[in-house]
Amino acid sequence: MSSASFLRMVGRRNIREVAGDDHRRVRAMMARFLRLDAVKNYVSAMDDEVRRHLRAEWSGRAAVAVMPSMKSLTFDVMCTVLFGLERRGDHAAVRRELSSEFQQLVRGIWAVPVNLPFTTFGKCLAASRRGRRAVARIVEERRRAMMPRGGGDLVTHMLAEGMDEEEIIDNVVFLMVAAHDTTAVLLTFLLRHLDGNRAAYERVAAEQEAIATQRRRRGGSGSGSALTWDDLAGMRYTWAAAMETLRMVPPTFANMRKAVADVEVGGYVIPKGWQVITAATMTHLDPAIFPDPGRFEPARFEAAEAKAKAAPPFSYVPFGGGARVCPGNEFARAETLVAMHYIVTGFRWRLAAGCDGGFSRHPLPCPNQGLLLDIEPKEYNEL
Repeated sequence: MSSASFLRMVGRRNIREVAGDDHRRVRAMMARFLRLDAVKNYVSAMDDEVRRHLRAEWSGRAAVAVMPSMKSLTFDVMCTVLFGLERRGDHAAVRRELSSEFQQLVRGIWAVPVNLPFTTFGKCLAASRRGRRAVARIVEERRRAMMPRGGGDLVTHMLAEGMDEEEIIDNVVFLMVAAHDTTAVLLTFLLRHLDGNRAAYERVAAEQEAIATQRRRRGGSGSGSALTWDDLAGMRYTWAAAMETLRMVPPTFANMRKAVADVEVGGYVIPKGWQVITAATMTHLDPAIFPDPGRFEPARFEAAEAKAKAAPPFSYVPFGGGARVCPGNEFARAETLVAMHYIVTGFRWRLAAGCDGGFSRHPLPCPNQGLLLDIEPKEYNEL
């Protein structure tokens, strides 16, 4: 990824780029919106979006390309929960516009920054401008409708915190990039690894079926009640499997940081202004830290096992670490668990004929054929 390309597509005032007091201010704002007790209130909306997506994109089909499906799902969750965009009226058109422009914008982040009308970068930069104008209209709408104490969606929250329009747009675009592909990659590769490990799949399925039974009891007849935060808290093994997936296939294989001052590390001086790249797989796949690192073993992250064999600090970093650890990790956890509940309890799956389950990086992990799965509904599908 070119730093210049990223800045042109996303903007210079996003949380990734700012430092010092500006970073602490923006991070504190996001942390308040994405704090644990706030995420608990988003579970019902996530539940509705996941069921809606699976009914539309999975039910009645014999096969599904998982990666495109999960990208569509995470985009819809983001629009509804983070940005408060409804599916009807003017918001429906805004969602479609953002989806179209966003797909091109993401391509531009990884393009060579040559701004000519016929280059990939030039076309994607034009899409970024159109997307930013769409976000600006959302900001203005929220400003006109805002109550004195703010409101429920992230844009209103930013306005209530006193952020100006440019800063809001830069951070909204950044969150769209950060929250979209990463969770989609996690869900896609979690299904892939469970398909290849029947013992792990059976444990995940048993855990999810037990929670589905609880939902049916709460909801009486019909499809049962929506998932609750307490339900998600009971998905311990499912989240252990997700964490193991993040260890083996981290969505972001490397992080870049700029030295704000000369710093000495291991006897080497890194000059101010230099970019430093850290690769997660260097520790995630280190057998001295994670024995037999090529084996998918969710038990590594079960409570008792993880406590007994705790990895050294900053050796497991799918969400980053330190002062810049991802503030949305609880949001990603909730979104992942809600999606897995309805996939596991609603469908059986296996790799489709001709799909080898392999992947490459462009630069995020990209499975061959989008990870094409043959699917069939379970008897008690409750979508």
